Amino acid sequence: MTTTQKLRVHMFSVSVDGYGAGPDQSIENPLGIGGESLHDWAVVTPTFNADDPIAAAPAGVDDEYVQRNWRNIGATIMGRNMFGPVRGDWPDENWTGWWGPNPPYHHPVFVLTHHARPSVEMAGGTTFHFVTDGIESAREQALAAADGKDALVAGGAATIRQYLRAGLIDEMEIAISPILLGGGERLFDEGVGVPGYRCTGFTAGENAVHARFEPA
Repeated sequence: MTTTQKLRVHMFSVSVDGYGAGPDQSIENPLGIGGESLHDWAVVTPTFNADDPIAAAPAGVDDEYVQRNWRNIGATIMGRNMFGPVRGDWPDENWTGWWGPNPPYHHPVFVLTHHARPSVEMAGGTTFHFVTDGIESAREQALAAADGKDALVAGGAATIRQYLRAGLIDEMEIAISPILLGGGERLFDEGVGVPGYRCTGFTAGENAVHARFEPA
């Protein structure tokens, strides 16, 4: 870890009514009912569909915000719910994520969990490591593994919220999608807002509005 490294959030989407996932998450609906629509703004961008997002040229405001999800990122942190639907003790090692044999990360990924499991090496340079000793340990491991680059907290909402409450996010951009979910998992929950952070930017894209937060 270097002193210039950051822990960042990019391309995380919420509905107009504040939900980062819809209700009733399941294998059939990983982001809950209606939750896939949160990312409609991103999946239509050229960068999202590029073979090499880092090398792609921005083509619009939304596309620029998609690109930030990859720029100078050397490791990713995610919650166990984002990794998959399995709860409790791991029954076996068959589940290796939603993304097939070649996940899109292509760097170390640290999965927060209460249940130990050996690391899983995937195609394309992605290795999933399972962290059982908390968010600060995951942060330290991710920044150390990032080889001088920054680390991304990919989600879900509860994981991002934990890092915000601990004051560990250095830079966050969220996309407000023009949909209403009416229920599910909120990013800013329990009326606490984002303590210790301030909104430093608010930009309209072609299909979403992008809000930037930094430590106050």
